[in-house]
Amino acid sequence: MILNNVKLYGGNRPVNIIVDGDRIADVPGNNDNISSDDPLQLHFNNVVAFPGFINSHDHIDFNLFPQMGDRLFDNYNDWGKYTLKKYREDIDRVLKIPLQLRVLWGIYKNLLCGITTVINHGQRIDIDEPVINVFQNCHCLHSVEFEKNWKYKLNGSSSEKLFVIHIGEGKDAYSKKEIDKLIRWNLFRKNIIGVHGIAMTEKQAESFKALVWCPASNYFMFNETARVDILKENTSVIFGTDSTLTAGWNLWDHLRQAKEASLVNDEELFSMLTLKPATVWGFGNLGAIEKNKAADIVIAKSKSANNSSEHFFKTNPEDILLIVHNGSIKLFDSVLLEQLQKDEISKMSFSKIIVNGSEKYVYGDLPALIKEVKKYYPEVIFPIVSTE
Repeated sequence: MILNNVKLYGGNRPVNIIVDGDRIADVPGNNDNISSDDPLQLHFNNVVAFPGFINSHDHIDFNLFPQMGDRLFDNYNDWGKYTLKKYREDIDRVLKIPLQLRVLWGIYKNLLCGITTVINHGQRIDIDEPVINVFQNCHCLHSVEFEKNWKYKLNGSSSEKLFVIHIGEGKDAYSKKEIDKLIRWNLFRKNIIGVHGIAMTEKQAESFKALVWCPASNYFMFNETARVDILKENTSVIFGTDSTLTAGWNLWDHLRQAKEASLVNDEELFSMLTLKPATVWGFGNLGAIEKNKAADIVIAKSKSANNSSEHFFKTNPEDILLIVHNGSIKLFDSVLLEQLQKDEISKMSFSKIIVNGSEKYVYGDLPALIKEVKKYYPEVIFPIVSTE
């Protein structure tokens, strides 16, 4: 496959991306001589290409919930008690949907936003041939408050896997003390990735391999977020969406909210979804569009002729024209349908949906999934329209 005449994020010179199997074979310049006998060539105009994003924190089976909370809280414990009491019926309605259906939608939620790798936080879930990469090869602890026997789980394992835990998710003294408690009981200095860290200090950050920043979730629950402008000097900061329990489905809204916070610059924010998490999680073949990297590629309409980062973050799911994961097309816009048909690419494995007025073809039978979910929860609201 050759993706012709695209500009990489941050660059102004058009290139062609040559995909061979599940790898990027080369990224020559637009005017370089390209063999014409390749099985599939797609031609673009005024687009931006970027690596498939890495979402470092989601609960993929929790993305059919509406956001829950009508006030601000001091910490996650307060939020949990409040929501369990006030939204009990809403919670029960969603939990009646079979786990596998909830998981599948969580995967599609990520795909539609340009995410090709998501780290799932929670109990390991069996997934048959996921549309994108769902990473679960780590030790997930919920939190100091809610994870039973967390001290033993943290210190009793000889595994070299990373530990991931919600920590410092609040703005009160308790939230800060909780971080100290975790650090004190990390007796064997296991590599821990903390999630949220709103109450985290510079000194505390030194004890963590990385911090997952989830600003949309933080602002919804607490109207505060981690001081990543300071913490980034003491640990790696990567980006997560959390689930729709506390944040909207659209990653791009999260990124714009992060920009408005003015805690990091555009290049740092982009890196939090690409190269930095690839390093933190050990995905050496992800995070960049370069020769020999994995062919995880997203192509979207460019919002400006000069391909500026400022305009890049105005992107939305409807602007995405193509998503390639491991060298295979997982989503494409209807504007590419004619080119794909010319190359005898069957659309039988794809289903048609409408995303904010834009017609897309997505791998798998997403309309059937929506129908099945609505058998259990007819009132559920999806951010897309099924055409079937």
